[in-house]
This record gives sequence, C-alpha cells and structure tokens, in this order.
Amino acid sequence: MKKFNFRKVLDGLAAASPVGSSGGGSGSGAGGGSVHPGGTAGAAGTPREEIQETLTSDYFQICKTVRHGFPYLPTALAFDPVQKILAIGTRTGAIRILGRPGVDCYCQHESGAAVLQLQFLINEGALVSACADDALHLWNLRQKRPAILHSLKFNRERITYCHLPFQSKWLYVGTERGNTHIVNIESFILSGYVIMWNKAIELSTKTHPGPVVHLSDSPRDEGKLLIGYENGTIVFWDLRSKRADLRAYYDEAIHSVAWHHEGKQFMCSHSDGSLTLWNLKSPNRPFQTTIPHGKVQRDGKKPESCKPILKVEYKTCKNSEPFVIFSGGLSYDKPCRRPSLTIMHGKAITVLEMDHPIVDFLTLCETPYPNEFQEPYAVVVLLEKDLIVVDLTQSNFPIFENPYPIDIHESPVTCTEYFADCPPDLIPVLYSVGAKHKKQGYSNKEWPISGGAWNLGAQTYPEIIITGHADGSVKFWDASAITLQMLYKLKTSKVFEKQKVGEGKATAEIVEEDPFAVQMMYWCPESRIFCVAGVSAYVIVYRFSKHEVNTEIASLEVRLQCEVEDIITPEPETNPPFPDASSQLPSLKSLSGSTNTVACEGTMKDSIPCLSVKARPVRMPPGYQADLVIQLVWVDGEPPQQITSLAVNSAYGLVAFGNCNGLAVVDFMQKTVLLSMGTLDLYGSSDPYQRQPRSPRKSRQFAAGLTELSDSPVSLELERCKSPTSVKGSRKLSLPTDLKTDLDHVNGHCTSPTSQSCGSGKRLSSADVSRANRRGPGRPPFRKAQSAACMEISLPVTTEENRENSFSRSRSSSVSSIDRDSKEAITALYFMESFARKNDSAVSSCLWVGTGLGMVIILSLNLPASDDLRQSEPVMVSPSGTVLTLKGAVLTFACLDCMGTLTHRPYEVWRDPHSADDGDKTRKRKLVMHSPSSSQDMGDHQFAVICSEKQAKVFSLPSQTCLYVHNITETSFLLRADVVTLCNSVCLACFCANGHIMTLSLPSLRPLLDINYLPVTDMRIARTFCFTNEGQALYLSSPTEIQRLTYSQEMCDNLQDMLGDLFTPVETPEAQNRGFLKGLFGGSGQAFDREELFGEATAGKASRSLAQHIPGSGGIEGVRGAAGGVIGDLTRARIALDERGQKLGELDERTASMMASAEAFSKHAHEVMLKYKDKKWYQF
Repeated sequence: MKKFNFRKVLDGLAAASPVGSSGGGSGSGAGGGSVHPGGTAGAAGTPREEIQETLTSDYFQICKTVRHGFPYLPTALAFDPVQKILAIGTRTGAIRILGRPGVDCYCQHESGAAVLQLQFLINEGALVSACADDALHLWNLRQKRPAILHSLKFNRERITYCHLPFQSKWLYVGTERGNTHIVNIESFILSGYVIMWNKAIELSTKTHPGPVVHLSDSPRDEGKLLIGYENGTIVFWDLRSKRADLRAYYDEAIHSVAWHHEGKQFMCSHSDGSLTLWNLKSPNRPFQTTIPHGKVQRDGKKPESCKPILKVEYKTCKNSEPFVIFSGGLSYDKPCRRPSLTIMHGKAITVLEMDHPIVDFLTLCETPYPNEFQEPYAVVVLLEKDLIVVDLTQSNFPIFENPYPIDIHESPVTCTEYFADCPPDLIPVLYSVGAKHKKQGYSNKEWPISGGAWNLGAQTYPEIIITGHADGSVKFWDASAITLQMLYKLKTSKVFEKQKVGEGKATAEIVEEDPFAVQMMYWCPESRIFCVAGVSAYVIVYRFSKHEVNTEIASLEVRLQCEVEDIITPEPETNPPFPDASSQLPSLKSLSGSTNTVACEGTMKDSIPCLSVKARPVRMPPGYQADLVIQLVWVDGEPPQQITSLAVNSAYGLVAFGNCNGLAVVDFMQKTVLLSMGTLDLYGSSDPYQRQPRSPRKSRQFAAGLTELSDSPVSLELERCKSPTSVKGSRKLSLPTDLKTDLDHVNGHCTSPTSQSCGSGKRLSSADVSRANRRGPGRPPFRKAQSAACMEISLPVTTEENRENSFSRSRSSSVSSIDRDSKEAITALYFMESFARKNDSAVSSCLWVGTGLGMVIILSLNLPASDDLRQSEPVMVSPSGTVLTLKGAVLTFACLDCMGTLTHRPYEVWRDPHSADDGDKTRKRKLVMHSPSSSQDMGDHQFAVICSEKQAKVFSLPSQTCLYVHNITETSFLLRADVVTLCNSVCLACFCANGHIMTLSLPSLRPLLDINYLPVTDMRIARTFCFTNEGQALYLSSPTEIQRLTYSQEMCDNLQDMLGDLFTPVETPEAQNRGFLKGLFGGSGQAFDREELFGEATAGKASRSLAQHIPGSGGIEGVRGAAGGVIGDLTRARIALDERGQKLGELDERTASMMASAEAFSKHAHEVMLKYKDKKWYQF
C-alpha cells in the first residue's frame, strides 16, 4: 500500500510553487490533484501520523445491477405457461422479464427500436422479439443476463405479426405487404417457403387485402394456417398443398382472431365493436355476429357500431361455459368512460374499468397445448402505466396483489435518497407501520407469475431507498439484496388544509400545480428524524412513533426575504450588523434583494405563507408524525424563494435550510427561530469581496426583471467555463452552466421557479426580456436565477408528460452575467463537531454553510451545557469569522478524524416520543457525539472535505491549511458529490454533467476512477442521481423506473450470484390422451412434418436480399464472457447438460415412436399374411 506522510508533504511546501492543480480536458472531465499551500501550518494543524490509504483503482468498476419499476412506454406482452415467466417489451427497445419476486431482468436492444411483439419458445429458455426496425431477435434466457443468439433483419418488407406454434422450430412472420414468411428458429435462416398475398386471395379480388394482422395454425391440424388480413379477409391455407382451403370475407377490418380448442370454430374481433364466430364448414358468412356493448335497435336493425375491439381471446372450460375476453368495444355515446376489459362467461358480462389505456392482455391457461380444454385461471392486463392480473376462478374477478414495485411512478418522482448499511431494525419497524395501511379485497391465491429462481446472495446488509413525489407523498423502500419492496408511505400534504377551487391563485402563487411536491429530503436513520422541504417553500420535521396520537401541529413562519429596494432613491441601503441570535424574526436588509414588487388588486402580500397548516387537532397514525412545520412567508409582495439546501441534527435539536435569499436555523425542540438572515449578512466583517453600492441606473436595470445580457457571443464562450471565484475586479459571475451542450437541448424548454415559461429552450433576447416584464397585476415576478447548485422541480407545466420529464434548474445560464452583489444562494449545509476558528484547541458544535459562489462560512452553535437546560435555555448561533473559498457552488461537506476515518454526525438515539411507559417527559436524551472530550483520544486536528461543482479541497483544522486541492472539471460541472465508505475506507464519489462518474481518494484526492458512464440525456437523471456506501448508486432512468448501479469491483464480481435465474428445468406437461376415435377422425395434425415442408431440400433458399442474418453474442459464448471462474464453468456445464438431456429426451421419444410404428407394421403384415396364406394365385 502506498503511504502518504503529511509531515513530509508540508515540509516541502516552502519550496513549492503556489499554483493549484490543473483541470482536466473536456473529454476526461477530471484533472490531476496536487498539494496546494494554504499558508504555514501551525503546530495544532500539522498532522503527525501517517495515514495509510487502502483504496486503489483496483477496487472500482462501474456496472448496472438491476432496474426497478414499471417498464416505461410498454408495447408488447408474452407469457411462458410452463416456465411461468412474463416478458414486457417497450417503445424504447427494452424488454423486462419478470418471474417470482426477486426475478426481474432488464434487456435492451442496441437499436433502440420499439418492440412490436414477443414470443416465448415455451419451456425452451428462449424468447423471440420483433422490433419496429423490421428485425427479429432470438434471446437466450438460460443465463442470468440474457443475450441475443441470432438476429434477422428484413430489408424489403415490414413485419406486422409473428406466430410460433407450440413445440415448433418454425416461426411464421406476416408482413405489411400481406406476405407470410417462415423462419427457422434454430438457425434463424429464412425458408424458401413463402405464402404470397396474391396466391392466398382469390384471383377475382381487385384490391390488396392489407397487412397480415393474424397468423395461427389450426388446433386440429398443424398443417393448416389461418391468415387474417386487415381488410376483413380470412384465408385458411393448406401448407402441404400450398393452396387456400377456404376463404372468408367480412366488411369490417379485423383486429384479432382466436380459435376454439377443437379447431372447428374461430372468433374475430372487428373495428365496429363486433365479434364474429365462424364455422369452417360454412365459411360464406359468420354463423354468429354480436356487438356486446351496442344498443339493440327497436326495429330489429343491426345494433349501432361501437369502438373497435382490439383483441379477443376465446378460452374453453371442461366444466363450464367458455370465456370470451376482449379489450375495447365500448359504445361511442359514453366518451368519458375509462378503458375497459370485458369478460363474457356464459350469459354473464363483466366490464372491468381500468385507470390507464390497455396496451395488451393475455389469458393464462392450465395447458400449453392449443387443442385441449384451455381452463383459463387468470388474465394479465398490461396498461400504459400499470400491470394487473385478474383472478378468473372467482365470480367477482378480484385482482391479485402485485408483488413487484411497479407503482414507483404513482405520482411523479421528484427526488431520491439512498441509504446502504443502515441500522438493521429500521426495515421491520417501517414495514410494521406500513403494513397496517394495506388495501383489502385482493385475490387469496398466490401470484401466478412464479417462474425463475432467486436467493439472497452474499451481501445482506440493509438498504433503504426513499422517493419524494409530486403529490407530496414520500415512499420508503426496502432495497436489500438488489430487490425493491415498499415499506411505508408518508403523505406530507396531510398537515395542510385542502385548497378549495379558486384559492390556489390567492395563496400558492409560486406554483400553479402540485403545491405539495417534495423538493428535498433529509433523513437521520439512527435518530429516525425525517425532514422534508416542499416546493411551496416549507419545511416539515417528522418524528417516528409506534403509537397513534391526536394532537395539533406546531408551526412557525420565517421571513427569509430581502427587503425591496427603493428604485428612485440613489442612496444605498447599509448592511445591518449580525443580529442577536436569540431574536425570533430579525429584520433583514440586503442589497441582494429583488427589485420587483407585485401589487395584487391594491393590496400587497406580506407575511402570508403559501399554504395553511391545519389548526385543529389531527389524528396521526403510527409511523412518521409531523412535529413542526416551518413556512417561508411573502415579504412586501415578493413570494418566498424555493428552498435549496436542508440539514437536520437530532443531537443539537436544530434544522437549517437556505435559499437564494439567505439562511434560517430553527430549534425544533423549543419550536423557535434562532436565525433568519440574508446570505451577505452571514459574512459579517469577514466578507472577502468589496461590494459597491449600486447606482440608480443599475437598479432600474434590475427592476426591468432580468440581469444584463451580454452582446458578445465570444465573451460568452470565454466566460462560460470560468469559475465564479476566478473573476476579479467587477466580480461578475458567469456560472459554468450553459447547458446547450449538456442539458438544455434535452427538455426543449426551461421553466422559471415561478412557473413562467421562457419559450422552448431558446436563448433570451433583450426583446424577450422586455416582453417577460409586461405582465398583468397579480402575476408573480420572474425571479432572478439563483445558484449554480440549486435545482428545482418544474412542476407547473401543462401536461403530465412534461411534468414527469422535466424540471427547472435555477442555475444561471451563461447568457446573463449575474453581478456579484445579486443573490447568493445557500447550496450546502452540514452540522458537525469541528474547529470553528484557527486558534481553537477543542472541537465544538458548528454549522458549515456553503454558497453558490463557492464560499464556505462556519457558524458556531452555543448549546446549553447540560441536557436538563436544553428545553429552557436558548441556543446561540454566531459567526465564527472563518470563511473558506472554492471554485463553483459548494455541493457537500464531510469531516475526517486525524486517522483519516469518516467522522459521523452527532445524533440522538431514537426513543418513542409517545411511549406509554415514558411517564417522565424530562427523561434524559441519549446522545452519540462521536467526539470524546479528551483531546488525546480525538487527536489535535481533523480534516474537512469540501467539494464544489468544480473542485474538491481538503483542509486541515484548526489551522485551516488547504492540504489538497483537485480541480475535478473545467469544462463541465458536478451534479452530485458524496463522501462514502467502501471496503472499510472512505472516498469522494462524483457525478459530472458530462456523464463521467469519478471517485477520489481521501484525504489525498487521488483520482481512482473516471469513466464516461452516462450522458445526461434528461434532467431527471441529474435530479435523482445519488451515491451511497458500499459502492452503490441509483438514478431515475425513466419516469417510471429506478436504475441501480455499482462502482465497486467486489460487487461486480458477486453480481452473477445475486441475480435471479430466468430458466429453471421444468418438465413439459404431457398432452392428454386423444382417444381412438379422435385420433382416427381428428385430422392428420400429428403426421405433419414441418422440416420436410419448409427445409432447404424441399422449399429451397430464400432470396438473400429479403433478409440479412446477424449472429448474436448469446449462448454458451455469451455465458463465457459474462461469468468467469468456477461459476461460469458450472453455468456452462449446466446449460450443456440441459441441452444434452433435452436432446436425449427427444431421441427417446423418436425411438419409442419408431418402435410403435414398427410393431404396428409387423402386426398388419402378419394379419395380411394369415389372410392370404392359403389362397391360390387365381383367388386374389
């Protein structure tokens, strides 16, 4: 291991050049680290020990682990009735394969083309996908990560429908031209046998029949193929004689066809909402036509037309009437009716209304054989945003309780947090309070999609994911062992009064829609304190209790808004001195205030919160219960700004939050406001910048609404990549967030925090600025851009699609250079035991504050000496005078002790606030401070790790010497940075806007990993990406799915053991004995030899220009690449054994069949010999 001796490093500083490390290039996104002198280290701050860094680049590797949630934009559905696994295809070219809980696999077509249809090779461990780019793919499911074995790309025809008969290796492919091709599944080569559309229809027909919409072989005779054309033509094709046995015509377009299991009848669904039943003996017209939802006319005329029936299934039962199940077909006179699935069983008709449009459905049956009684037991319904399984065995058709986490998107996800290796008692506790809210009325049967195999694997530490949503709900998920199961749901909107229609404009003007959306979350797992910041500028502090309570909700109102500047008066306002910490609502005066005032019909809003907290006692069930609501209020007609940073500490009993105006610190134990101050006032006398008062002319420019726009495009590009701290003189701030190359072009629009749209992603011109300011009375002002690190949810957009796919960054675009004396947002907060000043000899309670301009301010917290006085004595907050600087907005803080070990934040051990045995309310709190009073135990120094969106620095405290600095990126900026533990060590993990994931060692900031992993194609990724301990991370890959990944080499190596098996060896059920008469008169299906008919010897080769064969990477070769060592060998051996056993089984069956045929031949020959043995030649 390489050792880093800080003493030697510091000794060499005297001769070192005082130049920091150089930044990385545009491609790498990372730069080299170097020691940056920060002055002479004092005796107290000079490390004396050697810190041994154990992490090297060998510990890191990036790979995706598992994807949770509902498949985004689903298009296709398939089910293997023997393996009992389900496959869902999507518009983005993805396939999700689901089995028993824990068996969840995600595959992606490289082309990204939409999946049109999926077909399982039943009980073969393979799947065929047909895509919109007219390619067929064969997936090998006999490995944990499925891979493509073969692909076949059609060049001249478009694929419209596929059909693979049970236990057949020949796939029928229908095309848009009306032709039917046949593909060998084993070799994925096209057969020379083609059914041309002009041969299938009658010669007298003058029009093209349209695309093939259905293909299926007759259950009675596999040598007969039913072809359905879009215009209503049905052809029953004899494959042996290569001619049509019969043709049927209907004057309405066909959408689907379904057989009766005996093969004598079939049913069609049509575009006029009708179902037609046809008999093969009389194909001239249907012998039954019904419009199930059509109104019957009084004069006996045909019922009126309805909406198209998109799909029908006709399933028979041995002991009851058949089931006819179809989607669509509702009457046109009820336009507001929801999408529905209709189940007809005998004379009973049941209509099941769905919450979302139906994409596809499948009936699950007891047998895979199409020529037996089907005995349906469930219906899988794939909706646009949900998956439902209906129990057909009960008369009221209840649905099964879904074990998959497919309701992540029940309300759009607005933020996420991820906690690995959290206290083990949390998951059962959260589950116990969440289980009480479960819905009733589900089917009592087991979930029917039960295929595959899954075990816990080696890593069993507890993991919890928390998702915040647009409706104000918060969901806690058990994410242990790469599964996901919902534990508990919290509705934060319940603390507020419901808004009546018409009240929205009067109160919550800063957001038009979703006023309760969760913007930030902060959770302390040890103390179980949970804090939420909402989009309507409020913070709620929750405590956890196992007992129900009925109580009033405490609330506080905070004025965190800079006073409106007098535009006419040229005299500048002066900054007030730092106010007394015990004052509840200090008056704020600052030059950074907005100059816009809003007159609302003659009255100016002042001291009004955006939402109303319930004033009456509220019943709170066991779980998280609101302890305190803190709301920012309107000030002089200016709405409160959205919250950009949040931190809570249970040991101190404090919550801190900030926005672009300033910082507030609240004592949630005494329910008092300790500090409410503008950002500029936090500096006190330590402000490192000279702030000049603005001239009246300049003030009027700000009153115009937006900051100045630069006219020179050259200067824009030069300024774009400059750090805020590198601009001298006029201190113009040009934040490095021109996202033209990174982010802005993705969403096509940006939305202001006050929900005023500014076009479709265009740069603002001066004309646009003037137009933006011509607003009517009562409209909220377009607030100026905030910090480069603040990201806010753009909830006030019109459509749900936009609401899910976009959110506004309050980053300033490089088109406007914000003056240094405009607003400076609070972007990071961190409570810790630290050295607040240079001459401190012991650690004390501190609040570290990071701003959007790279400034770090340390506030001292003076807490009561004893716990007994905590409820009565005030907490004092005062500036320490310490100010540190970085390039770019500050993102995160961490503290290491003198040995380089991560120092955990102090916390209070959880106790139930409403415990029945807690008679003494003044029971002492149990605090874990992580800072022994003995300075020898603690060490005489510590390391502060600070990361901004541009660079990372490590300071030695209390000397405040900058030991290490690493310029992470010059051409982009960080979206997320977290200090995490891995392999009993600690590192800094970063996610950059250019898609790079990087890790840096601590404290030396050596680059350990830098991989261009994920281009930020959507701001959703930027908003939801988060790292956690043990080398794990996640982000929202689509509005409905969470993608988890690992950057740990160890987890990548063990991933194969943790994933579920999609294929398990299962015997195919035996076909029912058909009986002598059925075998004699039931057709010649058993004697049909497809190989002889479709093989190259008989049918010849297909045209090479028709389709191109592309070999895939699946099979044993794919397994060899995917798994190494003993596991890979075992997997390959098992697959080879399965294939060998399967081939031996087929051989046994063929041998038995040949023996039976030989015996029958011998018997017939003996009978013939006996019959003619004694006859003379002339008697024959």
